[in-house]
Amino acid sequence: MTRAQETARGAYDQDAYGRRTDGQGAYGQQTAGAGAAAGDVRITTEGLPAWLRPVADAAATVQPHQLSRFLPPATGGRQSAVLILFGEGARGPELLLMERAGTLRSHAGQPSFPGGSLDPEDGDPDGDGPLRAALREAWEETGLDPSGVQLFGVLPRLYIPVSGFVVTPVLGWWREPSPVGVVDQAETARVFTVPVADLTDPAHRVTSRHPSGHVGPAFTVEGALVWGFTAGLIDRILHYAGWEVPWDRDKQVPLDWRS
Repeated sequence: MTRAQETARGAYDQDAYGRRTDGQGAYGQQTAGAGAAAGDVRITTEGLPAWLRPVADAAATVQPHQLSRFLPPATGGRQSAVLILFGEGARGPELLLMERAGTLRSHAGQPSFPGGSLDPEDGDPDGDGPLRAALREAWEETGLDPSGVQLFGVLPRLYIPVSGFVVTPVLGWWREPSPVGVVDQAETARVFTVPVADLTDPAHRVTSRHPSGHVGPAFTVEGALVWGFTAGLIDRILHYAGWEVPWDRDKQVPLDWRS
């Protein structure tokens, strides 16, 4: 268990995530700088909606091998974090996703969670660094206001072999929604939310098969095929939160080498 996970579990039911009080609107000027350095990034389950509690409970006990067969190497890898952000929309609980620009070198065109590599100013990769990185990257990629996000859990680190990323998934509750959208078209093609009801609907669940031989869960939602690392995490969250509905795993969608 990393110190980030220990912090997450030990901080349950403490004060909520520290919020800006000086009126500054730019995350980079305050939270990612002086505010984050002051240690105002916290984990708490206090005040979570009842429907989100199963996710928090699962996060506190799930083991790395229960999430993926790709686990980080003993040394090396590019430390990174993603923000798995739950909110409530017109159709109930939903997740925030983005589609990566097709010109990027890694995972081009794929739907994903907001996230990216840790920067030195994010801090200790084994401490609060992944929390700050997840919020900073979400702000940079979608314009999300982090002051409205309550971080409530951290999942075990996982590995993406094709890009060498060691990823810490950070769980958030969109307590006070803010406008989001594409900030930089060179990095992001679009930003969208997906109702959890669609993710659990067997009609939207398929198995993706890559020419490399990789086979895994996928989702056909909001005009996109969500597959790979992101789909794998969603699949496991639905399973361990008790939200999974039986679906046809023989229903396959082939991918091409550009995927």
